[in-house]
Amino acid sequence: MIVVTGATGSIGRALVGRLRGHDVLAAVRRDAEDLGVPYAKADFDRPDTIGGLLNPGDRLFLNSSLWPGYVDAHRAVIDLAARAGVAQIVAVSVRDAEPGAKLGMGMHGAVDAHLRKSGVPWTILQPSGFMQNLPRDFEHGSMYGAYGTTPVNYIDARDIADVAAALLTAPVGPDRDLVLTGPESLSHDRIAEEIGRALGRPVRYVNLPVPEMTAHLERQGIPQPHAGDLAALMAETGDGRWAATTTAVRDVTGRPPRPLSAFLADHRDAFPA
Repeated sequence: MIVVTGATGSIGRALVGRLRGHDVLAAVRRDAEDLGVPYAKADFDRPDTIGGLLNPGDRLFLNSSLWPGYVDAHRAVIDLAARAGVAQIVAVSVRDAEPGAKLGMGMHGAVDAHLRKSGVPWTILQPSGFMQNLPRDFEHGSMYGAYGTTPVNYIDARDIADVAAALLTAPVGPDRDLVLTGPESLSHDRIAEEIGRALGRPVRYVNLPVPEMTAHLERQGIPQPHAGDLAALMAETGDGRWAATTTAVRDVTGRPPRPLSAFLADHRDAFPA
């Protein structure tokens, strides 16, 4: 059986759609008949509820949103999966994750390190930025950030789901990290142009220095120190380190990842009017 956590999120919902016809179980916090697959109530706040779904030989897709208890909860689920004798864990991390890094990179890095030492066969997916997150940076016809002018890579979450589905339905392979990227990296000025073309109205990217972006995030309700760390992280990922692309999506799925234009064609309604 394939047990999918985070099944109602951007990646999880796409993944369970691709796994219909397989022996799959979605682990969800609330009723989710709309998923179209069997589901069971389970919650990372109570790791034992996820561990109780696992049996020897199962495959586990490990993913959830970030929250203060993220690291401890995911470590506990990994330990329970090892105890249950699962055949493989496919986990979602982030590009450049490492223990001690800022925000989600550090949280993912701590969990990744634990998984690598767990004794369970593993694959860690390390995607770049999600295209699905672009609408949240959109405000009154403008996108705000501190990325500068260097290209940054984004990937469609559906491509992450396609990679996970391929891995979870194939024989268990060697332990590995897979850096997942979209097919091209673009500056945020270019991304704004692409969004404007798809929406049929002008869109501009407003680049702010880190202190000003921090203040902008605070006005949006993000408290310190998170606002400052997030602005600094934008500047770091905009220094060129997220410009390189990989062939991992094609290598695993046999097809190239979706370009930004394809994402925008399918998600125009996600952007505020």
